[in-house]
Amino acid sequence: MSGTTATDPDPDPDPAEALRTAAADGVDFDGLEATRHDDGFHLAVPDASYDDLSASAFLDATRGHEAYVENWFFWHQHAPQDDASWAFLRWIERPDDPVPERCERLADGTTREWGQLLVEARTDEGGQRRYDLRHVDDADADVATLSVHTDPTDARRIRKTDGNGRYRPLSTAPTLARGWIFDDLDPTALVRAVEGFYPATIQNWHRERAGDLDVAHWHETISRQTGIYGVVQTWDRGEGHDHVNWVAEACCADSQCLKRREWEYDEETPLNVPGGDGVFPCREPCSLVIATARRWTRMEAEQARTYEFDLTPSEKAQIEAIIDAVADGRTDEIREADTSDGANRYRARYLRAKRFDDAGNLCGVPTENDEAE
Repeated sequence: MSGTTATDPDPDPDPAEALRTAAADGVDFDGLEATRHDDGFHLAVPDASYDDLSASAFLDATRGHEAYVENWFFWHQHAPQDDASWAFLRWIERPDDPVPERCERLADGTTREWGQLLVEARTDEGGQRRYDLRHVDDADADVATLSVHTDPTDARRIRKTDGNGRYRPLSTAPTLARGWIFDDLDPTALVRAVEGFYPATIQNWHRERAGDLDVAHWHETISRQTGIYGVVQTWDRGEGHDHVNWVAEACCADSQCLKRREWEYDEETPLNVPGGDGVFPCREPCSLVIATARRWTRMEAEQARTYEFDLTPSEKAQIEAIIDAVADGRTDEIREADTSDGANRYRARYLRAKRFDDAGNLCGVPTENDEAE
């Protein structure tokens, strides 16, 4: 962080008074400069500079430049002072823009997206920053139609289930329920709420920006597995590491997880599938990836067999459409009346009635299971 924290014992001193006190140590922040020398005070903003000021003249000089003074005061008096939270709140405001421009945006409310969260930052009548947090799909919803929350710890409860009340094993899956708003939060409460929805994402995002993100790649992570998960180590082999690519393609796409995968097979061996476009990084294979990989490890131990089916070309294409729709999570989007879609429920039921026997075998061909299964 830049600048100097004011040391005035008053818990909320006047911003100009606080700046005058901090000038003894020097302030250089967002275009505002304030220093104290033997000859007096120095004050500068991008379009004005004042030298050799008395204490009272320094205060007079701040008039007309309140935007810079109050901006400095917020970041060093009211904003959380841990580096990650501070950087995140700065990012919301787009800090590369000039202070007056940012203040104008804050007066109207400025927004940023963080996964499926929409953060709105604004200034209240007293000039303090306040924040609203809601689902991105509720950006235009009337607050009266949303469930209002003020306790940031409520985020942990909301994230547990999706819009249909089903448990969400992955907090960063794009299945966050809608219909809520965290209203009028202070900076600390906003950070706590965001971390409640997406744990550790602010910290890892900040560490990545600082070049300090410690990535644990697939091979390193798998090598640590023990007990029932130790079986995954038997799968950690093979030229090209196709199995790991399949895992990443299945679990680590934007449609399944909002993190951006930064881990590869190992430090020297990248995977050949995209890592996603999320704003916050994924530094290691998560517990869901390891758990699913364990199941797939056992399945991949099966020996391939040849099955023969009699299907029309349309039926083959329909099976492919059904798999695509399930894999992409589109089944709820397929209208019952749209029987042109191969994954339509009625078309699927027709195919089952025609091609499945009473035991549930496709085309009457039984499945030959390995003894291990």
